[in-house]
Order: sequence, then structure tokens, then C-alpha cells
Amino acid sequence: MTANTLFYIIIGIIIVNFIVDKFLDALNAKHFNDDLPKEIEDVYDKDEYKKSQDYKATKYKFGIITSTFSLVLTLAFLLLDGFEYVDSIARSVSDKPIIIALIFFGIIMIGSDIVTTPFSYYSTFVIEEQFGFNKTTKKTFFLDKLKGWLMMIVLGGGILALIIWFYQISGDQFWLYAWALVTVFTVFMNMFYSRLIVPLFNKQTPLEEGSLRDKISNYAKTVGFTLDKIFVIDGSKRSTKANAYFSGFGSEKRVTLYDTLMSDLEDDEIVAVLAHEVGHYKKKHIIFNLISSILLTGLTLYVLSLFISNPVLSNALGVDTPSFHIGLIAFGLLYAPISEITGLIMNLFSRAFEYQADDYAKNTYKAEPLITSLKKLSKNSLSNLTPHPAYVFMHYSHPTLLQRIKNLKK
Repeated sequence: MTANTLFYIIIGIIIVNFIVDKFLDALNAKHFNDDLPKEIEDVYDKDEYKKSQDYKATKYKFGIITSTFSLVLTLAFLLLDGFEYVDSIARSVSDKPIIIALIFFGIIMIGSDIVTTPFSYYSTFVIEEQFGFNKTTKKTFFLDKLKGWLMMIVLGGGILALIIWFYQISGDQFWLYAWALVTVFTVFMNMFYSRLIVPLFNKQTPLEEGSLRDKISNYAKTVGFTLDKIFVIDGSKRSTKANAYFSGFGSEKRVTLYDTLMSDLEDDEIVAVLAHEVGHYKKKHIIFNLISSILLTGLTLYVLSLFISNPVLSNALGVDTPSFHIGLIAFGLLYAPISEITGLIMNLFSRAFEYQADDYAKNTYKAEPLITSLKKLSKNSLSNLTPHPAYVFMHYSHPTLLQRIKNLKK
């Protein structure tokens, strides 16, 4: 296959992906004004439902603008040999492959982030502000950007440098060493993310003694689940939207509650949400997702190893001097359809796991407080309660609110 043919395949993949996404978005938008099914008609009153419809429509229109801009920027970069230009800048600084790759990706990633920052700013300080969600200050917004860049440089740059070094010393067998590295990193981050990374962005405090902690502890004992680490995170510093999540395993397992969740829900509802999270742990969903992620990473790296040495990959992006980092970009663009398929499969598993976790909460605690908590959380985030089935199939990692309520009432 010639470099020219590969170039047009890449262009085709990008355009087809955009068209499919916009088609699904349009299908979904047609259902924004649907009447609510009777099982969830009590989520919104008339004014609140109008507000949710306005929010969905605003986000939809803004999404068209941002995705179109991203498409035009990507195509322009490809057609105008942008990768060749950035590669030449990197090569003017150093002749060492690792340094060249780090400079190349640094320019691409940070440059892309800078270009898209106005859209992110508008989304946060105009759209989210307009609908009463935003609590982020401008200082926090830009500090988050800076911290994100530093993490990308330290962690992303470190991993990339090691992978290229593995390639230099072992050739096409680099994928085994890279897989081992990514596996260790993934397990480590699953274990210690909340301890090491979250504090860089949020304040976490142990849930104080009181009736809620007692209820949580009592529930945990009834299901034989050791839960000593319960934290509250200051999610309200950025948004009014609420959340809770389970992280880590072994001695590092912990539950984190957003302070917004604490203010939105009653104690019984919070315990029901935690029962759902415990269900994920008991049903081995966390281990399944971790192992699946590791296996998919191994598969991707193996396929990468089959093609990365082929100079056609670099040539397809207009770069005459073949290199690992240019080949990696081309491979990522070509691999996108496979990533979509694996993403769809993982979403199928994820939606099934949500039903299982709901069933666990229903059987070990109570269904009703989980139902009311889901309704409150949907209301407070102005969720779309009538999404198109095709959109759900392609994009949702959770079943819809209606589907979950029907399941909980069985």
C-alpha cells in the first residue's frame, strides 16, 4: 500500500467518524422534547423540564461548533503537512529520537490544548454558568490546565520515553516491555490514584463521625465488606453536579463522596448509592475492567509492533524521515475504527454491570432509596431522560434512568 493511499484512508476514517457522530447527535436531538414516560415524569416539573430541554439544545449546538472546528483543524493540519512542520522543529533542537519525540508530542498536545481552551472556557463560564452548574473560578480553571500539562509532561513524557527506549533496544519486541510498563503503571494508578493524584486537584477529608457514617458502616458489616476509608471530596469548587466513586482495591480500597452528593441526597439514598458501588466490587467488575484494559492495551501494542517499522506510516503523514513518534500518530488515526468497536463492547459490559450493581443494592439494601437518588441526581444535572436508543448503544456506559428504574422495580 502506498503512502498516498494510506493518507486518503486516514482522511476517510476521520470524515466518516465525524459524519456518524453528527448523525447520532441529530437523532438524539430529535428526542429532546419527547414526553416523559410515567415512571420518570416526576423527575422534573414543567419549568425544570423546559430548563433541561434548553440545556440539552444549547449543549448540542455548541457540540456541533466544537466538533466541526476540531474536524477542520485536523484536516487542515494533515493537508498542510503540519506533522512534517512540527517534526522539523523538534529535529532542529536535537538529533536524539527520544528528545525529538518528547518535543514533538509536547508541541502537538499543548498546542492543541491551547487552541481548544477558548471552547472549554466558554463551556464552563458561559453555558454551565447560565444553567447554574459552574462553581469554578478562573484561577481554578487555569491552575487545572497548568497541573494537567505538568502531569502530561512528567507521566506521559516519562512513559513515552521509556517505550521509545524499549523500541531502540529490542526492535519489534518492544511491545512486550511496553505492555509490562503500562500494566504496572495501570495497576499502580488504580491502587493509588485517589491518594496521589486527586489531592493535586481536590481536597479530600474523611467522612466525619455521625449518623451517615454509622449507617454506611452498619450496611458494610451486613454484606461482609470492610470499608474503613470513606472520604468526602470538595466537588462543589467546580460544579454543582454530584457524584460518588469507588477506587483502589485491597488495603487501598475507598469510597469517595462528592460534597454535592451529601447535600443533594438523604442518608438512606447515599447508603443505597454506596451499596451500588459495593456491588461493583463484590461482582468483580473493577477487576474485570482492569484486566480488560490491560489485555486491550497489550493487543493494541502488539498490532502497533507489526506496523511501526514500516516507513509508509510516517510517509502517509507527509514526513520523509520515518520515526517511531510519527508512525505512532498515523497508527493511532488508522486504529480508530478498532478502538470504536472495542469501546462499544466495553460499553455493553459496563451497562450490564450497572444492572448487576443495582440488583446487588436492591437485594442487600433497598431499591426505593436508590430509585429516588437516581431521580434526584438526574434532575440536578438536567440529564437527558429520553435519549435515542442508537445514541445510547454507541455512547452510554450506563443504562438510561428509565431502564434502571424498570430494572429496580422488578
